[in-house]
Amino acid sequence: MTAVMRGVRILEVAEHTFVPAASALLADWGAEVIKIEHVERGDAMRGLASSGVVDIPGDVHVLLEHSNRGKRSLGLDLTTDEGLDILYRLVETSDVFLTNKLPRVRRKLRIDLADIRAHNPRIIYASGTGQGEEGPEADRGSYDALAFWARSGTAVGLSRPEYGQVVMPPAPGFGDSLGGMTIAGGIMGALFHRERTGEATEVDVSLLGTGMWAMGQAFALSLLLNVPWVPPPIEMARANPLVATYQTADGRWLSLCCLQAGHYWPLLCAAVDRPDLAADVRFADHAALMSNGVEAGEALKAVFAARPLAEWRERLADFAGQWSVVQDTLEAAADPQAVANGYIQDCRTAAGAPFRLVAAPVRFGGSAAVPSRAPEFNEHGDEVLAELGLGWDAIVDLKVRGVVA
Repeated sequence: MTAVMRGVRILEVAEHTFVPAASALLADWGAEVIKIEHVERGDAMRGLASSGVVDIPGDVHVLLEHSNRGKRSLGLDLTTDEGLDILYRLVETSDVFLTNKLPRVRRKLRIDLADIRAHNPRIIYASGTGQGEEGPEADRGSYDALAFWARSGTAVGLSRPEYGQVVMPPAPGFGDSLGGMTIAGGIMGALFHRERTGEATEVDVSLLGTGMWAMGQAFALSLLLNVPWVPPPIEMARANPLVATYQTADGRWLSLCCLQAGHYWPLLCAAVDRPDLAADVRFADHAALMSNGVEAGEALKAVFAARPLAEWRERLADFAGQWSVVQDTLEAAADPQAVANGYIQDCRTAAGAPFRLVAAPVRFGGSAAVPSRAPEFNEHGDEVLAELGLGWDAIVDLKVRGVVA
């Protein structure tokens, strides 16, 4: 992989997933990331014991690894003048300052834009928030399940009345990971702008804004028609029988997404050994299929329910239309396409325990980025302080007084 971020130093004062995931991506692409952690407990993510669905194994904290791979860790007390002085000295040598602290906390800690720029006018200042930097709730914290999912319209877009409940996010850190990718792209754009113009700018990404962007086409239609976006009725979803999911004999699911139904209908009928459906006047062309989509869908439902998934894989292998098996995470990890493109990478913890992570979603130079492990708490503290010119006696003194971990 081409390490496109090599030579860039990022200083991070952030925890949990949303913002740390951004610098994790940049580290995968070659950046040096120094992670400043709470001097006693470290990143709050280190203490997370459950994802809400499964308990996190004690020997491999993969949620922490996902968003902190490839970084260096320094435990530092930013409430002390000496701790803040160390941070400012690191600011002087950094290209990017990245934080998820709320505006009022940044002011209290003296790490807001003016404070940081006073020590490095060329630094890119990047922040990730729940609801954005402006407005009456700029100083309210949030999580991706709230700002990205519930508040942005995403949850309503997936929840049907018959469910009797609001659909929850499909994975831990779902909006956080997407938001982190958005921050990473924003930082890269800001660095490019500085390279071309010499101007250091700010990067501001929120979970709410990212969620609304993900729902952008729904917002455009909703605002044009002045109608809130909700899931379409089941009947509408079945108007095109080739844009639907069908259950197989062994309880698995196939997903079809052939927008040109009239073109692909006879090809699918041949693949499933039902030429009679292609000859049926009700399904003679695209317009007829759209008018009789429910009937065509019922016919396909019976067809797919008659055979197991393995047989449908074989029968549809040469079908020219667009389709996929509905897979779980383990199946997706073993998917031949995921394997061929390096979308899953092998890692080891500091203790040597093996685990695997999803690779950065952008490949440079024709190959996937290979992630390094996340740091142990304060693993690089002495090293980073020594690079600032502090001698061992000074470092020990700072440790004794609790300024550094």
